[in-house]
Amino acid sequence: MHKAITPVFLILVAAGMSLADGLQDLHLDVAPRTGTDTAWIAKVTAATQDFTVPETFEQNPGGDATIPDQTGRDAFSQPSANLSFEQELDFKVGNELFSKIWTPSDGLGPLYNAGSCLSCHIRDGRGHPPAGPMDDVVSMFLRVSIPGGMGIPGTEADMDTKGDPTYGKQLQDFAQPGHLAEYRLQVTYQTREVLLGDGEIVQLQVPTYFAADLGYGALHKDAVLSPRVAPQMIGLGLLEAIPAADILAGADEGDTDGDGISGRANIVWSKEFDRPMLGRFGLKAEVPTVYHQSAAAFADDMGLSNPLFPDPWGECTAQQSDCREALQGDGDAQPPEIDDTAMDLVAFYSRTLAVPGRRDLDDGQVLRGKELFYQTGCTACHTPKFVTHRLNDRAEHSFQLIWPYSDMLLHDMGEGLADQRVGSRPDARATGAEWRTPPLWGIGLTKAVSGHTRFLHDGRARNLLEAILWHGGEAELAKVRFMSMPKQDRDALIRFLESL
Repeated sequence: MHKAITPVFLILVAAGMSLADGLQDLHLDVAPRTGTDTAWIAKVTAATQDFTVPETFEQNPGGDATIPDQTGRDAFSQPSANLSFEQELDFKVGNELFSKIWTPSDGLGPLYNAGSCLSCHIRDGRGHPPAGPMDDVVSMFLRVSIPGGMGIPGTEADMDTKGDPTYGKQLQDFAQPGHLAEYRLQVTYQTREVLLGDGEIVQLQVPTYFAADLGYGALHKDAVLSPRVAPQMIGLGLLEAIPAADILAGADEGDTDGDGISGRANIVWSKEFDRPMLGRFGLKAEVPTVYHQSAAAFADDMGLSNPLFPDPWGECTAQQSDCREALQGDGDAQPPEIDDTAMDLVAFYSRTLAVPGRRDLDDGQVLRGKELFYQTGCTACHTPKFVTHRLNDRAEHSFQLIWPYSDMLLHDMGEGLADQRVGSRPDARATGAEWRTPPLWGIGLTKAVSGHTRFLHDGRARNLLEAILWHGGEAELAKVRFMSMPKQDRDALIRFLESL
């Protein structure tokens, strides 16, 4: 399972050469593509030139795994359509573990952010910022780190984000009896007006975050906070199955083509394979695989040890001695609290949550909005289509034409969306101003699933219009083009997004 880092990779990175030869898809049992495959892929992933009718296969954004006709509150909680009977059973057991409310006797805590996976990813959808003083903010938390010290990504230490010496890398707002929670999240908002080209005024909410009621003393003087809301869960296995080379082909770190877009790959340390890998998941593309992401959530969010993160105290630091000395789980001194079987089932569940089918894709306003989405330059980052690997052991994700509308790369989104100290909180290669392009599939069902329309990494945007207006940095020109449109065109572009 574990593979050593190769000297070739270090040479490539140090020389600034292409990463495609150094970042292998270690987590996948890949069958080679044929020349026929390559020709077909080039044809079906080419940018469309005809916006009068839907494209072939566009109604199935998750390929054969797509679940059609899902528009209700459980639209994100369905198994992929192409699972076998036995796989559906594994999906259901994984769902039970994902939904389980963990207790101290199971190993929860002593410090934690949530008692279950589903508490953050409600109905497998996206979280939201606190709606008021009575909101327990369970689907949002603050990451914390100390800037500096990142070297050439050749060792785990070089690539590891430096946490606060007392509070670690993530602030926990819940604690078991006898322990103090680390903090209480406070958010305040100021209003900023944005004037559109036709005179419409939009009021944006500008958030400021506070770590109040710190339970273990002051944060480090250089600590930087970064808010996170839980992202939606659909299509993760399909994103994992995109060839790394295809993602890296879209990177243009030095903006050699002069289009103002310089997407770049995040390179992160894989505890699963003991080497650097391409980051795919998380808001900063800071996690390489679905298994790693699931294991990290158990450890950091709930304090549950597992095969990848075996420490029994979760995020408790050495300075939180009472937390580390607390009785773990049912008293069994041997971790993990989540065993291999449970981890595999939760990872399988997370990989096989289906992408819902498209809606109204032949509607005239939707087609016009799609054309404007292309013309405005949104597809420079929100890449519409990929074809997944041919896989020997994951038929449900093998050789699928998918429509995630993401290039899976990091982009500088400007000062407005950066952490409170601009550019200062790294996640491996990602700076505080860089974010992974979020997949847009399913975005139009957010209201039905999650009961709100909060978007962006911290949920500051209250609707899709505000989300677009928060774009800056590499997306500034596309945003300005959108702002200059007449209202009927802006409405059409948003209508297209709502159809995804």
